[in-house]
Parts: sequence; C-alpha cells; structure tokens
Amino acid sequence: MSSKTINQVVIVGGGTAGWLTAAILATKLNCRDSKSVQITLVESPTIPILGVGEGTWPTIRNTLQMIGIDESEFMRECDATFKQGAEFVNWRDTPKDGETHSYFHPLSAVFHSAYDFNLAPYWLLGSSPLPYDHATTSQSRISQLGLAPKKITTPSYAAIQNYSYHLNANKFAEFLKKHVTNKLGVKFISANVTQVHLDEEQHINRLSTDIEQDIIGDFFVDCSGSKALLIGDALNVGWHSIDDVIFNDTALAMQVPYPDENTPIASHTIATAQEAGWTWDIGLHNRRGVGYVYSSRHTSDERAEEVLRAYIGEEAEGIEARKIPLNLGYRKQFWKGNCVAIGMSAAFVEPLEASAIFLVEAAANMLADTFPRHKSSLGFVESSFNKTFKLRWDKSIDFIKLHYCISNRADTAYWRDNVDPSSIPESLKLKLEQWKYQPPTKYDFDYAFEPFVLDSYLFVLYGLGYSTNLAADESRYNDNKIAQAKFSEINLLTQRLVDELPTHRQLIDKVYQFGFQSI
Repeated sequence: MSSKTINQVVIVGGGTAGWLTAAILATKLNCRDSKSVQITLVESPTIPILGVGEGTWPTIRNTLQMIGIDESEFMRECDATFKQGAEFVNWRDTPKDGETHSYFHPLSAVFHSAYDFNLAPYWLLGSSPLPYDHATTSQSRISQLGLAPKKITTPSYAAIQNYSYHLNANKFAEFLKKHVTNKLGVKFISANVTQVHLDEEQHINRLSTDIEQDIIGDFFVDCSGSKALLIGDALNVGWHSIDDVIFNDTALAMQVPYPDENTPIASHTIATAQEAGWTWDIGLHNRRGVGYVYSSRHTSDERAEEVLRAYIGEEAEGIEARKIPLNLGYRKQFWKGNCVAIGMSAAFVEPLEASAIFLVEAAANMLADTFPRHKSSLGFVESSFNKTFKLRWDKSIDFIKLHYCISNRADTAYWRDNVDPSSIPESLKLKLEQWKYQPPTKYDFDYAFEPFVLDSYLFVLYGLGYSTNLAADESRYNDNKIAQAKFSEINLLTQRLVDELPTHRQLIDKVYQFGFQSI
C-alpha cells in the first residue's frame, strides 16, 4: 500500500454517535476484509455518555437491517418501542383552563405524499371537515387511538404504517458496541485521550492515551461530544452559535416508571408547550422518559423543575431531575484535513424533532459513501461534506424555528420573543411570505438531502393554523374529484386499520415474548 493510502480510521468517542458511525463504516467499507480500511474506536471509561436522545427517524430501520441487527433482539435489549410521530400539545394558542389543542406530525402520509398530489390546497378550500393531520393521513388517528404501526405477523423491519423507535440511548450504545466489536471487526480501546498530535501538514497522526499506548491513524472521526477533542481542541475549528434563533439551552430529564405493567404506551412523542419551552414524554417498554427543554433566559432552573414536576404529577415524587446544558449551534467546519466531526462535536439543535440520531446516520453514510481512500482526495471530499452539512443544519434550524415563530401563543415573554422577526432566519421568512398566498409545493424543497420535506412542513404549518389565503387563486385547484377520492380513501384505510391493528402495548409485549418473523 502507498504511504498516501488511508488504511487506519480512528473514532474518538463512543455513545450512539461513535458506535453507529463505526457500524456504518465497518459495514459499507467491508472492514472484515484485511485489504480494507481498519477501524479502531477509543472510548473513555470515565466519561458518561449524554444518553438522553430517545427518539429516532424511520431511516434507523434501514441502518439496523444493513448492519445485520435482528429487530426483535434490538428492541428487547434497548427497551425499544415504536414511534409513529409526534403530538404537539398547546403550541397553537395560549391554553385556557381545562382546554388543550394538539396536532400530529406523523412519520409519513402513508398513502399520499404531497409530492405526488398535494391535498393541502383542497383542504384549505374546505374539501374535508377534519383537521389537516387527520384528513391527509391515517397515522395521526392510529397514534391517537394508541394503536401500533404493524402486527406481530408483519416481518421484521416491514411496516403497515411507517415507524421508527423510542429507545434507551445508553442501552442502545452498549448494544451497538457489542455488535460492532463481535461481528463487524472494529477494534475497541478503553482509554482517555490525553494528547492529539499533528504532523507538518496540521493533520492528526496519532493520539496519546492514559494507558501508555499511542493510537496511530490516517483518518480520524471526532465523536467526543461537546468536548470536541479533535475538531475543537486540536484543530481549533470554531463554533457558530444559534442561540439568537433557537432559545432553549437547558434540559431537565427524569425517568418515570409506569404505575403497572398494563399501562398503555404511547407510540408517539408527546411534546407539550410550556411557559418557557416544552416537555417531552416518551414511552419506553418499562418506563417513560420525560423532560423539559427550556430557555434559561426566560425562566430559572427552580421554576423549570416546578413545571416539569407539575406536568408529571405525583409519579414524579422521589425522582431526581437531571440537568443538561445544551450548546446550540454547529461547527464552522465539520471536516478539516483528515478529521470529521459527527454527533454533538459537530452540531447540536434542541431535540424537538429528534433529528440528532438521523443526522449521525446521514453523516456516517456520506462519509462511508465518499470515503477518501487516498489522501489526495481529502480536499474534495472535505469541501463537499462541509457544504452538504452546512445546508442540512441550516434547514433543520429553519424547521425547528417554524414550530415557534408562527405560534399564536403570547402568554409569556418566551413566546413573544419567538415570534420577533429578528429571531427568524431570512430563508424561513421568505418562505412564510410565499405561503401566505400559496401552500408549500415540492418546488420549495429543491435540495436533494432536505432533512425535513414538504409533508413535514404541511403538518406543522396547518397544525398550527397558519393562514394561507387562496381567494385569488381558487380556480387553479380544479381536481376536486381526485382530491375527494383521496380523502375518502384515507378515511376507509383508517377504518380498516382501526379494526385490524393491535394496541401498541399488546404488540410490544408480543415482540418481547415471541419476536418478529425474519425477512
């Protein structure tokens, strides 16, 4: 092999980001072949992982299947349940005593993607009396009724309704670690990195550790979380803060047991708007993960804990709330020289749409698919990767901000500040102006790797009651018979699924006991 060939890849940091990256690289680069790239992961035995991200996107099913994981085993080992989307409670208006409003952002429209036929203008013109999320998809109603997205007879990873998972992030990291080291040929070193060494080109060439063993590599992946040992400390890549756009910079998290083993498990994340942020409520197999993401500029830690405990009720008694500071933003470069940052070392946006694990998957897949086996390729791939992920993160930030900046809530300074035009990115402002007189179309999403697509925007816009005035343009929407047929088809599908699908708890219990059929 030429000295210019990249043969040794070193990943610094475990957790979900590190072990998922190792799994994707090892699988796609066929690292069990001695002629391929060899991967070493070094993880600190003393630094705990963040371990809060309990939501995923449907892409994780393809990833788990690709790296050779059995779905039933994964679910049992990681306390996993099914996720069909998110329900947003009290985001639209200031809540009144005893009254709530909610809408769903399901994981897909199942039958009818708006890319193929956009039902939004027909719904806006009154073709369906149902709320937008119920009119255009079965999944919102299925989730609301506590039903599962598939049956026990549905094969592994196959879906009747699109789904991802809620999971225990700490157990998931350990599960991946075992799989990657036992079956995918990744070498594991338990050590703390004490020094990062650069060569004359300012590329990383070796790491010193506290076990008196230097780790030599040709390419390095920084998955060291907010410490950013490589990309930040060693390579001095700066941080672009977004706290002027997204205000939530702190989280409190609690693990809440179920009252009994028959307690229903929600198959969606419940995100409830609060006075200075929002609470998440995620149902795992054996407990709920509940937390409050909030802006420290708009409330105190003490008040935040009061709000969280009030949301949970008496079940919160005796449970400690774990405080997690959040550094919102992204690296000014994700890739520099022979080092790429993936996970929290690269970027972090509050967990509103559970995008963190998806963007780890996306980064690891792009790294694997464009892997520069020769050092002369580094410059091109670095430029391409940085451009792609700058766009991905900017578009993710736009979508997260959308949930806040079109809300009609005005009961606290937090909500009033969120609709201040100075806090809204120009790219989002332009779209919102366009959408006042025309619903979003597929042409508004022209980037091949948009994290959030047309359907997602439609669910949030019209779930929050955004006003699109079609009075001057009504005549162009003349496919009423097609629209009515599609609305009817969705209703019929929903009724059939209500009759056929088990409850989420019933399916989870069967999966843990019997497992799915293998494909």
